[in-house]
Amino acid sequence: MLLLLWVVVCSAYPLNGAARDDSMDLVQHYLENYYNLAKDVKQFVRRKDSGPVVKKIQEMQKFLGLEVTGKLDSETLEVMRMPRCGVPDVGDFSTFPGMPKWRKTRLTYRIVNYTLDLPRDAVDSAIEKALKVWEEVTPLTFSRIYEGEADILITFAAREHGDFIPFDGPGMVLAHAFSPGPGINGDAHFDDDEKWTKDTSGTNLFLVAAHELGHSLGLYHSANSEALMYPVYNPFTDLARFRLSQDDVNGIQSLYGPPPASPDDPVVPTESVPPETPAMCDPTLSFDAVSTLRGEILFFKDRFDEKKQSMDPGFPRKIVEDFPGVEPKVNAVFEAFDMNNQAKREEEKINMCNVMKL
Repeated sequence: MLLLLWVVVCSAYPLNGAARDDSMDLVQHYLENYYNLAKDVKQFVRRKDSGPVVKKIQEMQKFLGLEVTGKLDSETLEVMRMPRCGVPDVGDFSTFPGMPKWRKTRLTYRIVNYTLDLPRDAVDSAIEKALKVWEEVTPLTFSRIYEGEADILITFAAREHGDFIPFDGPGMVLAHAFSPGPGINGDAHFDDDEKWTKDTSGTNLFLVAAHELGHSLGLYHSANSEALMYPVYNPFTDLARFRLSQDDVNGIQSLYGPPPASPDDPVVPTESVPPETPAMCDPTLSFDAVSTLRGEILFFKDRFDEKKQSMDPGFPRKIVEDFPGVEPKVNAVFEAFDMNNQAKREEEKINMCNVMKL
């Protein structure tokens, strides 16, 4: 699917005279392209206040964070003329229909040609940085090749350039890209009639490339205005502090998962938390062992023991209080002694305690 990014035109559109017809064309095309309005010009022009059209305007206003009025106020028209991609809008992050994604984690890219607006090393750096944005939050890695077929081909072109979707000269469409797959899929094309820059004095190559390459990896659009994948190009982004929003991260990780743990990451030791005294009336309570000892039935749980008569004062108690030298956790208990030999009985008690140790 082709993705388009539009240039900023920040003046509100008047709604009187001949300009009114132009604005109606603008709005109709916008709603048809991005909000699935039926392509019926007469319906829109002659019945512009009809239910379907008002609902589509409201849908657009809600998605782009405008006041939901259903009316073509100046703010709504202004946003319609701001830069954006040419695919329909969706809520939060989303993926292309069918969730196309790369079935491998090692991807290749090739810069086929260059714009004359920037030195070659500046273009190389912008593309590498744009890919790094996605590499840092996924298991994906990107390797550049210099000839042959790559997974992602990056091209600068003007007007008609072989994909049946020609660029339109300076302004309007900035770039387009395709979702993952063979052939042209995954490729990103940049309009060479634009003024590409390293800063935001013109069209920032890094920002557009990072957005378009998000599409090349399988992401659609986000309704989150803080997200890189928000449809509207933002020339006021602080490039020095740029980072993906959590919404972008959630989106790309829904396709590829998080990055693998680095072997250099420090291992933070965790402290063991001693078990709490078990709640004897808890219906989910289970025991580690149970046995008859000294004529009494005793239950063992973690570092505690409990008599069958659970109301006896002083219970539950720590195992070590009744059986010195025995440490939790007990997983088996038995008692063996000779009633006629007290010394032997004491010896057997010690043996019993030893068996009770893990």
